[in-house]
Amino acid sequence: MRKVTTLFFSMSIGMLLASCGNNDDAKKAAAAAAAGPQTYPVFTVNTQNTTLDSDYPATIEGIQNIDIRPKVDGFIEKIFVDEGTVVKKGQLLFTINAPQYEQQVRTARAAISSAEADVNAAQLTVNKTRPLVEKDIISKYDLDAAQLTLQSRKAALAQAKAELVNAQINLGYTSVKSPVDGVVGSIPFRNGSLVSSTSTQPLTTVSNISKVYAYFSLNEKQLLDFSRTYKGNTLAQQMKNIPAVSLVLADGTVYAQNGKIESINGQINTSTGSASLRATFPNPTSLLKNGASASVRVPQHIENAILIPQKSTIDLQGKKFVYVLGDSAKVINTEIEIMDLAKGKFYVVTKGLKSGDKIVLEGFQSLKDGTKVKPEEKSADSVYAEIKK
Repeated sequence: MRKVTTLFFSMSIGMLLASCGNNDDAKKAAAAAAAGPQTYPVFTVNTQNTTLDSDYPATIEGIQNIDIRPKVDGFIEKIFVDEGTVVKKGQLLFTINAPQYEQQVRTARAAISSAEADVNAAQLTVNKTRPLVEKDIISKYDLDAAQLTLQSRKAALAQAKAELVNAQINLGYTSVKSPVDGVVGSIPFRNGSLVSSTSTQPLTTVSNISKVYAYFSLNEKQLLDFSRTYKGNTLAQQMKNIPAVSLVLADGTVYAQNGKIESINGQINTSTGSASLRATFPNPTSLLKNGASASVRVPQHIENAILIPQKSTIDLQGKKFVYVLGDSAKVINTEIEIMDLAKGKFYVVTKGLKSGDKIVLEGFQSLKDGTKVKPEEKSADSVYAEIKK
C-alpha cells in the first residue's frame, strides 16, 4: 500500500512540473507572436557596370641591363663612377693598367716602319730592273722576280698595319666605357684589383631604366580566361584590346603612370605550368629600379554586373547562399554562383539572382528558411558606398 501511495505521489509531481513547463513555452510563443516578425535590413539588387582588378606579382627590369666586362687582362687603374651614377653612352667608367698592350702598339708601329722600308727597296729593284729588261740586257725572269718580291713586301706591310689596328683596339679596351645610357649598378672591384676577360663577375652593370619591363606569370587556367576576356582572332589583336595596366609598388602605392602589356609568351613552362607576360612602363624619374618587386594590376570591365556584399552571403558545404525576400515577407534561402574575382568586399553574382530581387543585408545568423520577417529597406547608395568612392 505504501508503494502505491509513493508512486501516485511521484506521478502527481511529474504532471505538475510538465504543466508548468508547457505554460512557460506557451508564454514564450505567445510573447513572440505578440511581438510580430523580427526586423531585418534588406536591399534591392540591381545591375551596374564595374571594373575588376587582378593583381599579379611581377619583377622589374630595365629595357637594357648590360654586364660590363673587361676584354683585356690587367689591374684596375681608376674608377670614374660610383654605384647609382647616371651615365651616358660612351662615358668612361674604368681604366685598366695593361702595359703589354702599349708595347704591342709600339711593336706594331716598328713593324710597319720596317715593312715600309722593304716595300721601298723592292720598288727600287723593280724600277731598276724594268729598263734593263726592255733593252734585253737581262732576262724578263729577273723583272718578274723583282715584282713578286715587291708584292710580298706590300703584303707584309698590310699585315703589319692590321696588327697595329688590332693592338690599338686592345689598348682601347683598357678604357672601359658605357655602351648605353643608364644607371650604374654595384661595383665589386676596387682600384688595383686584377681583372680578366675570363672573369665570371662583371665590373658592374649598366641598366637603361628610361622604360622598364614588368614580368609576371599566368597559370594555364588564368591564361585561358585572359584569352577569352579580350576580343581578337590572334594574340597580337587581343593584346591591342587589353586596357592599360597599373603597377602596385612594394609599399602598396600605385605607380603614377600606366603601362601596356606588349608581350605574351606563347609557350607554357612545363616545370611551372605558367606563361610569362611583359608589361612596359615609362620611368622618366627613375623611380622604378632594376630588380625591384611589384604587382601588375590588370583591369577587367564588366557590364550589367550584379554585385552583393560578401557579408550578405552564407557559406554551406562549399556553396554560397543568400536570403531572398519572397511573397508575404518570407525569406527564401537561395543558392548563388559567383565569379572567382571579387570587387573588394563584394561578390559578382553570375547565377541565382536577378535585378530587382531583394535580399537580407546582414544579421541573419538565427534566420531560417521560410521565416516571415519585417524588412527594413536600405538604399543602394548606402550599400554600395564603398565601391563608389
